[in-house]
Amino acid sequence: MQTLLQAATLVPALVPASIPSPDWSGFDIPLPWGTLRIHAYALCILAGIVVGLWLTSVRWAKRGAPEGSVWDIVVWAIPFGIIGGRLYHVVSSPDAYFGPGFDGTGDLSLIPQIQRGGLGIWGAVVLGALGAWIGCRRSGVKLSAFVDAAAPGLLLAQAVGRWGNWFNQELFGGPTDLPWGLQIDADNPNFPAGTPAGTLFHPTFLYESLWNLAGVVILLALDRRFNFRRGRLFWLYAMYYTLGRVWIEAMRIDDAEQIALFGITTRLNVWTSIFVFLAALAAFILLGLKKGNGQDSVYLPGREPAKEEGTKAIATETDEVRDPDPAVSDSESRDNLPDNQSGSRRVSVPTEDASAAPAGPTPGPDATAAGKSGSTATGTAPEAGTTR
Repeated sequence: MQTLLQAATLVPALVPASIPSPDWSGFDIPLPWGTLRIHAYALCILAGIVVGLWLTSVRWAKRGAPEGSVWDIVVWAIPFGIIGGRLYHVVSSPDAYFGPGFDGTGDLSLIPQIQRGGLGIWGAVVLGALGAWIGCRRSGVKLSAFVDAAAPGLLLAQAVGRWGNWFNQELFGGPTDLPWGLQIDADNPNFPAGTPAGTLFHPTFLYESLWNLAGVVILLALDRRFNFRRGRLFWLYAMYYTLGRVWIEAMRIDDAEQIALFGITTRLNVWTSIFVFLAALAAFILLGLKKGNGQDSVYLPGREPAKEEGTKAIATETDEVRDPDPAVSDSESRDNLPDNQSGSRRVSVPTEDASAAPAGPTPGPDATAAGKSGSTATGTAPEAGTTR
């Protein structure tokens, strides 16, 4: 009993009272003209892309897509997505780039520096979809089929990429005293002014990462159960993600554009998530009303691969041909069948020559007359015929 009490007293000491911020944020690669800084944020984005592509390629192959087409598509989708994500971030958080109220006091040179953080998911989705559409057209496949296959992988990529915010100590929520509160260095530029040092904050990066990981499992399970097609799984992804983004975004305290609608003033990303959720819900319902859902080909009309038509040889040879003339003995018929070089047998049909008559008693006049009448009616048979 005493041992159990001692163990119980050690548990609080072993469990951290907060989430520490990392001291490491990247590394430098020496070059002849200086150094190249590799940021942890960029590594998280890259890791998210890799795992997302892996899951997407597995699902895409299972849907019967042409081999290698996933790479032909993402080579367009990824650059477009990164550019779109950056542009959306700049528009939704313009103060650092254009100054408060666009007074010109910002620094425009910060716009291309994505290693400092700042990618808006909706800009990435919109321009990324445009790039994917270009790649799909070039590969002869449907965009709707590809985004259905990519939806779980997209969530997985977001779950991994969100950890870049942890390394940058950015995009956290308001103060909290919860045991999983996030530590932020007091000298960090993102630390809220006027807040006491040592204050803990909601780790919104962790909330979103866990939300997205749960979404991956949910989407895979629903797709296995209902076999969504025509873009319905993608719209389900949009509904799920925005549902979580609304409450997570509302917790954040970083600078963002505030929009007033319907008497409510809140962050631009909150309104965007609400509108995207409603649009995705409408699209999901409308697509579900169409017949034939779940049986669509991944190929664009007229771009299906040509079917290989095999040829089948029809054998008409017979293993044994019986002489219809009862006057010819079985032994003589076998003697008149030469070796077959093409899989068929030649049958020599005897004429009325007396030498072909079988040994035995001379047939009577009736039989002779019958034989002559048969010969007169049918004519002389050819010496050899081939049955094929």
